[in-house]
Amino acid sequence: MFARVGEWRINTFRALGHPNYRRYWLSQLLSLVGSWMQTTAQQYLVLELSGGSSAALGYVTVAQFMPSLLLSLFAGAIVDRVPRRRVLLTTQFVLLTTALTLAITTHLGVVSLPLVMILAFVSGCANAFDMPARQSMVVDFVPREAVTNAVALNSLSFNVSRTLGQALFGVVAVLGVQLLAGGDATNIARLAFPFYLNVASFGAVIYVLSTLPFPARPGVRRGKVGDDIREGLRYVRATPSVRNVMLLVGLLSLTVINFNVIIPYFARVVYGEREAAFGLLSAFFGVGAMGGALWQASKPNPVRNLRYGALILIASTVALALTPGSTLAAPVLAACGFGMLTLLVSANSTVQLTIPDHLRGRVMSLYSFVLVGMGPPGALLSSALINKDGPLGSRWGLIVLAALGLISLLALWRRLPRTLDEPKVAAD
Repeated sequence: MFARVGEWRINTFRALGHPNYRRYWLSQLLSLVGSWMQTTAQQYLVLELSGGSSAALGYVTVAQFMPSLLLSLFAGAIVDRVPRRRVLLTTQFVLLTTALTLAITTHLGVVSLPLVMILAFVSGCANAFDMPARQSMVVDFVPREAVTNAVALNSLSFNVSRTLGQALFGVVAVLGVQLLAGGDATNIARLAFPFYLNVASFGAVIYVLSTLPFPARPGVRRGKVGDDIREGLRYVRATPSVRNVMLLVGLLSLTVINFNVIIPYFARVVYGEREAAFGLLSAFFGVGAMGGALWQASKPNPVRNLRYGALILIASTVALALTPGSTLAAPVLAACGFGMLTLLVSANSTVQLTIPDHLRGRVMSLYSFVLVGMGPPGALLSSALINKDGPLGSRWGLIVLAALGLISLLALWRRLPRTLDEPKVAAD
């Protein structure tokens, strides 16, 4: 048994055996804990400023993810032209600035919903460039045979940090009451403490990005950016395995992958919970996502679990809609997280292992486009359907979202890949 456990550990964490990837991974883990504390605090701040409005959550989500819808394709072309270190350092300094602004204005009590939306939009612009750069650089630090594992471990760090950050939010918010709000639990200044901690966490990732030895890349591309974008689009259109995976991710992002709206609304409005339980429910979702990422990290074939992850995600979303209270909702949200990460790690790995290196930035920007860019219309759709005062009510609205996701999955079921395609040159 111990030999089997040891073998599982080696297989699951083998990408961390590459020192440069390990340094990058650990720095991201620390920084993302701060980012998730800020994200959770921002969601709660929006609910406080808006009096518990699902529409306000939807609008802030639109502001945050609309840049990915507008800029992802352009950003991918830039990532293939400009050194990735320069792109990532620029985005980190922009994100640090927005976090510091949010911290100070919340601490002083002058924060407002329009300001939160503006800062969310600026952060979204930075993330539109940051995401394809990060997705593309996985292959810079590990060999091809470790790419699937590295993608899964990236998702693991994202969700370990999500779990820690969202769970810590409840603790940090309580500390903020004492440190920043003078013991007044209703003073909005208490929510500034997570923002300050996020500002501090940027130091680690900026240091590591500044000192990592990025491998040499081919010479800078010439010609028009528009031609580069069209080349990437032609490749995706001509490669069914990549195209159909992206279609599935995009359609599910439009429907069931909107937990940044669903979780806070159900926690605060449907279940009537406060900060600690709100953070705990989000953390359970993250625990399930960690399980999905670990499971995928131990598997050599990223394609195999694509369909199963989608089915688990959709079924557990229906179960969440039928769950009467927050106690039972916790394990259901863990199942949602497990299904979502099983799906997304399979999809990301399939795309990463299929595309050629010279198109990586552009194709991964298109992947970010369908995953994150569908956030704005998905947030509006989700917030409208789960509104307790809407025509369906919160629970039936969530069931409708899951049904739309199931229809999308069934429409693509036979077209989804079952084996990996080898990288090839884009068609003219």
